[in-house]
Amino acid sequence: MISVNDFKTGVTIEMDGQAWQVVEFQHVKPGKGAAFVRAKLRNVKSGGSVERTFRGGEKVPRAHLDRREMQYLYNDGEGYVFMDTENYEQTSISPEAIGEGVKWLLENMNIQVLLFQGNIIGIELPNFVELEVVDTEPGVKGDTATGASKSATLETGASVQVPLFVNTGDKLRIDTRTGAYMERA
Repeated sequence: MISVNDFKTGVTIEMDGQAWQVVEFQHVKPGKGAAFVRAKLRNVKSGGSVERTFRGGEKVPRAHLDRREMQYLYNDGEGYVFMDTENYEQTSISPEAIGEGVKWLLENMNIQVLLFQGNIIGIELPNFVELEVVDTEPGVKGDTATGASKSATLETGASVQVPLFVNTGDKLRIDTRTGAYMERA
């Protein structure tokens, strides 16, 4: 159990049989009445968010998320196959459990798989990945002064906006949290 007074960003709690992560919190002490904590929570499995108000000092159960390092092997058409790096067991994970992370998965990439009560609820990708550009329009000399961008297709099939000087075959560093181009690798 954890007191709502001890909430910090990133703490996971169990509520209604599901795991929720604290995104934002605010301790409120009105001039009249008891103190309370207003928190914005994100469902770890579905990604949906909700705002809840707790009485000051209220206790809620802490959700224990297990993290296992696994290696992405391949897509079998129905799901994505991962191998546990400790015991070499292979597990298929549905695209719904992975969510938007699907477009950054590269074969043989190591990731963290999140488990809640023995069930896979999602994955944690590295913050940055290096991917090769497989298709983009060539940049025109002299167009760089405007700070314009163009679309580029990466080796995983994802499409990102890149500066005009990026060419097919370049390796790019991409932020997996925002999907934004960072730099050439």
